[in-house]
Amino acid sequence: MTDAVQIAQRSIGEREPCFIIAEAGSNHNGSLAQAKRLIDVAAEAGADAVKFQLFRASKLYPKSAGESEFLKMARPIYDIIADMEMPYEWLPELAGYCQEKGIIFLASVFDEESADRMDPYVPAHKIASAEMTHLPLVQHVARKGKPVIISTGTADMGEVAATVEAFLQTGNKRLMLMQCTTFYPAPLESLNLRGMVTMKDAFGVPVGFSDHSRDPLVGPLAAVALGANLLEKHFTLSNRLPGPDHSYALEPLELRLMVQKMREVEQALGSGKKEVQAAEAELRRFARRSVF
Repeated sequence: MTDAVQIAQRSIGEREPCFIIAEAGSNHNGSLAQAKRLIDVAAEAGADAVKFQLFRASKLYPKSAGESEFLKMARPIYDIIADMEMPYEWLPELAGYCQEKGIIFLASVFDEESADRMDPYVPAHKIASAEMTHLPLVQHVARKGKPVIISTGTADMGEVAATVEAFLQTGNKRLMLMQCTTFYPAPLESLNLRGMVTMKDAFGVPVGFSDHSRDPLVGPLAAVALGANLLEKHFTLSNRLPGPDHSYALEPLELRLMVQKMREVEQALGSGKKEVQAAEAELRRFARRSVF
């Protein structure tokens, strides 16, 4: 049995509802109003948290990095990432807006300054797959003493173990790991959801699934059935908006459907105790063989 981790008023662990993170990422497109609308959509869908990304292009790429073949955009990667930055000045307003809407405010942080800027406004931190082997950042975030979610895309088990060890060396035990396939959109056959079970057995921490597939239901529902303690899924206001992350993200009605079906699967899983269900009590009396 893994120990539960508390984020704000939500307990994350065994026998707890899956903690659902609606991943807004950088789909605000540089607009504060659009960022607030994303918060509205996440709250209306019933997600537990809405998560953005906080980074600075200058901390991730040199200006000479050139173009990314993967993104298929005829612009330097530095300029693309710079356009996706969230201004630090937005943070208090977005945190307050989330509180007003009754949803937890979170962000992935990609460098130490961004972690420091975000820290006053969030009850937990997230480290993205691309940063999980950046152990100085992992330990910097861990030393803040708050719960930390770490995605494990592109990593093998040895790398995950090294990251977990570095994290625990800080004295912080409030760690959660997420199975993830770092490809956009990720093919269903690449999701490897059983990796969650492997990590839970190995490290004894709550585990979840960061889903980069386009399908709104297959990955999330399978993850819940396999025991995911938390789930993250990208969403957008529209797949037609410009930017690298909109095309594979869920639209608002899909996000709402995903949350609804995840909660229904949780109900269907039941307690695990083999006993007569209330729905079958009458047929138990009526249909079973008896002496007549």
